Amino acid sequence: MNRIAAAFLIIAGSLLSLGASTADPDPRLILAPSGVLRAGLYPGTPTSILPDAGSGGPRGVGYDLGKELARRLGVPYLPIVFTKNAEVLAAVKSGEVDVAFTNATAVRARDMDFGPPFLEIELGYLVPRGSALATPAEVDAPGRRVGVTAGSSSDATLSRDFKHAEIVRAATFDAAVEMMSAGAISAYATNKATLFEMAEKLPGSKVLDGRWGIERHAIAIPKGRDQAMAFVRQFTNEVKSEGVVGAAIARAGLRGAMTSAAE
Repeated sequence: MNRIAAAFLIIAGSLLSLGASTADPDPRLILAPSGVLRAGLYPGTPTSILPDAGSGGPRGVGYDLGKELARRLGVPYLPIVFTKNAEVLAAVKSGEVDVAFTNATAVRARDMDFGPPFLEIELGYLVPRGSALATPAEVDAPGRRVGVTAGSSSDATLSRDFKHAEIVRAATFDAAVEMMSAGAISAYATNKATLFEMAEKLPGSKVLDGRWGIERHAIAIPKGRDQAMAFVRQFTNEVKSEGVVGAAIARAGLRGAMTSAAE
């Protein structure tokens, strides 16, 4: 009887172990169900992806973090580059991509789940050569035409908060550069990392000192994959503490940004 009882306990223990393992699925199966990690990215900003003229390879905080996430998951990395961030967000919502690296807002959290922030960036304004504007407080005034990226968080926030200036929407950052070159807008609003990139294409333009807000970038995953959120949180905290985010910021030439505090 003792042997039977012992055998029963061994079998019961094995079943309990099996139950525990099935309750804690492999994050690869949740985050990369197709067998590859599909990362949604968009060009024109070092927060996501930029071409690297020196080596011919891409750079960008989103690109680098996606590559590191795939490595730690042990799956191939597949960057998918869209025209603009609004398309990336739609792809996360539909499950066309597995992860994105973007500003975590309450509105976006209705359509996707976010890990903790890994990056903080000031929001500001770019003004053209000869502009009399000196501070963000002067931008919202009658007669001002302020550009934003259509569907962006800047679009949502300033469309709600502005009392006097007119919002002018651009499809892409390149379109915004053309608008400012043509004198169609008085200022352009987005995160300062992108504004500094745009300023290089607009001689004499300047990024105003001060800020009108702050972005907190985080890893976004499609709804319904919350079983992998513990892994996303762990990954985010590790890449912050290990300096991976800082290295990605430096490699991308990202200005006006800092690694988020540990959680």
